[in-house]
Amino acid sequence: MHIAQFQELMESLYGEGDRERGMPSTVAWLCEEVGELAQAVRKGTPEQQLHELGDVLAWLASLANQLGLSLQDAADRYVEDPPM
Repeated sequence: MHIAQFQELMESLYGEGDRERGMPSTVAWLCEEVGELAQAVRKGTPEQQLHELGDVLAWLASLANQLGLSLQDAADRYVEDPPM
């Protein structure tokens, strides 16, 4: 699955509820998931790490959808003009 397809999937599955929840709550959930990922990296199994990576990606896609931005466009920056 391409990143744009994943973002569209997250919109179709969770978009309405995510918009009702709002961006501040979405950012809070994203931060919580990043914390859970950090813990899984330190002490978790590869399966737990993969699970948390997926959660972070899903919440990031939700935030991008609420902002009206494309994760593909964000990723393309690293192809076209990577920060040094």
